[in-house]
Amino acid sequence: MTTTIDGFEYRRVQVADGVSLNAAVGGAGSPIVLLHGFPQTHLMWRHVAADLAADHTVICPDLRGYGASDKPVDGPDTYSKRTMAADTVALARALGHERFALAGHDRGALVAFRAGLDHPDVITHLACLDVLPTLEMWDAMHGVSAAVGFHLYLMAQPPGLPERMIAATADEFFGHFLDVWGAGPEAIPADVRADYLDACRAAVPSIVADYRASAGIDVTHDQADRDAGNRLRMPVTVLQQDWGAALGFDARALWSAWAPDLVHGTVDHGHFMAEQAPAEIAKTLRELMAR
Repeated sequence: MTTTIDGFEYRRVQVADGVSLNAAVGGAGSPIVLLHGFPQTHLMWRHVAADLAADHTVICPDLRGYGASDKPVDGPDTYSKRTMAADTVALARALGHERFALAGHDRGALVAFRAGLDHPDVITHLACLDVLPTLEMWDAMHGVSAAVGFHLYLMAQPPGLPERMIAATADEFFGHFLDVWGAGPEAIPADVRADYLDACRAAVPSIVADYRASAGIDVTHDQADRDAGNRLRMPVTVLQQDWGAALGFDARALWSAWAPDLVHGTVDHGHFMAEQAPAEIAKTLRELMAR
């Protein structure tokens, strides 16, 4: 990978035994950590991060298993969102921040959601972009409309077949989502797209393990929190496409059950909203941190 966020320093930070994350760090002020989604890397935040760095310390890591971060061999909870949330807290602490705001997109939003539940005294503000919590996601996927999430079911299968199938056509598989989830090709320049594909091609087993966890251990963790009545204690902002119209659910109501202090909005920028409407996303995150 060759593309970087202009003006940001790159650090390699150990967050667990044998696991270090690649992170871009820039700006000064109250800290915010930005977690990327699939099939991307920290570079998806390049425009938003540069904007926020004017008045915040901005930390953009590659999640474990993605980009230039370490990719440990999958174990019982190696790629659980609980483990990845702990990575995020350890990263911020290693950089000198005991409390911080946290925003995630797609897979990163699931990590952010878990961090908010597991570390409520650490996460001051939480933003989740274009995702549903894991339990609600699986509940929403039914009938022929679930075909849009075919990759969720493919990567939920036992180890072996998904990895071989995806590795055999990696550029076509990951490129499919870059093509169909955006609102146009202009949002992701050719050099960034090439970096995304290079990163995904080199990380097929760990990406599959991340998704497999969301059909297993992540469900267990989220169900335990739902049963216990645990909720997100901090101010929460959720932005997402209007999936409910197609899949038949009320996204605001689903999120409200987890987040009493919620601002929820729908957008029409496509899935890659931080790349397609960075000024709006940066404004939204500033408004969140002012609450």
